[in-house]
Amino acid sequence: MEAQNTQNRLVTLGEKFPELSVKTTFGTYTLPKDFKGKWWILFSHPADFTPVCTTEFVSFAKHYDKFKELGVELIGLSIDQVFSHIKWTEWIKENLDVEIPFPIIADDMGGVAKTLGMISPKKGTNTVRAVFIVDPEGRVRLIMYYPQEIGRNIDEILRAVKALQTSDKHGVALPANWPENELIGKRAIVPPADNKELADKRAKTPNCYDWWFCHKELAD
Repeated sequence: MEAQNTQNRLVTLGEKFPELSVKTTFGTYTLPKDFKGKWWILFSHPADFTPVCTTEFVSFAKHYDKFKELGVELIGLSIDQVFSHIKWTEWIKENLDVEIPFPIIADDMGGVAKTLGMISPKKGTNTVRAVFIVDPEGRVRLIMYYPQEIGRNIDEILRAVKALQTSDKHGVALPANWPENELIGKRAIVPPADNKELADKRAKTPNCYDWWFCHKELAD
């Protein structure tokens, strides 16, 4: 693994994903270059041959078609060697009848994890359960961190990708629990008024709770 920075730091939202050369179960990848023009997700797990991680990988695999429908590539990571990843995925195939269809980074020296801030000093030397959603321009758009003892919700990761793509396409914000929000359902939130004339107009509009809270239907 080659990286510009091996300090344990937290990559920030909107930042360009660091340039990294990584060894995986599918060969060597250069990030973010090899995913240029695509949405992609890098997610870490504490270790191979562990129960919570196994349930997560099975769930990622079973949701893989849904990620592909959104044009999203997946790539996993842990501080294990390639042969460990290979034997673990073979075990999953043989015992659980689930094929792992995406590459897994072998970060056995921990350089990638440190570059991305995936190691919490108070949670040991393994990676936490991190999720980085990266856009086609190579910018980190969303980060999730879970402790080792809690498995992730894969449906929420899918929802987050859909929300980011929808926000970019329509120039809107999305409410809590979108597309099943308790107030406005699957509608989107309109950017706030930037002048008094527009604010006064919106205050009298049926699709506004007030001048600062307006919503609209999204076209397909």
